[in-house]
Amino acid sequence: MKKEEKTIAKNRRAFHDYEILETWEAGIELTGTEVRSLRENHCQLTECFVLARGGELWLNNVHIPPFAHGNIANPDPDRKRKLLMHKRQIRYLEEKAREKGLAIVPLKLYFKDNGLVKVEVALARGKKLYDKRESMKERDARRDVERAMKERAR
Repeated sequence: MKKEEKTIAKNRRAFHDYEILETWEAGIELTGTEVRSLRENHCQLTECFVLARGGELWLNNVHIPPFAHGNIANPDPDRKRKLLMHKRQIRYLEEKAREKGLAIVPLKLYFKDNGLVKVEVALARGKKLYDKRESMKERDARRDVERAMKERAR
């Protein structure tokens, strides 16, 4: 019997602001009380980003509030967290991030079926305003077509 992955938080804003080119799964370095807080689905990914510094990837601006039943050892909720990936993958992302217009953004935070916390990280290109408008038009048109098909099926 295989358990499904449990999504903790999604960065929906990233899909609006960026064109997603490639995605990877990365581990994240957390403390025990942070994991407990995540088990209660407390996490905010809205304004977060990934920086590549010295052969390491760092997740910034992720807010994991302190565990309610924790003690004084609760870490800072907005601290930088290290992402765990293979050195070759980190080097590749670092190289690509240097290119103009490309960024590394986290898409979602989730528990794997073995209980580990993972982050889905994407290499993305920022959208211009007209690209955002175009994708909104496409989404609205797709929604209208689905509505029409549903009405017709009745």
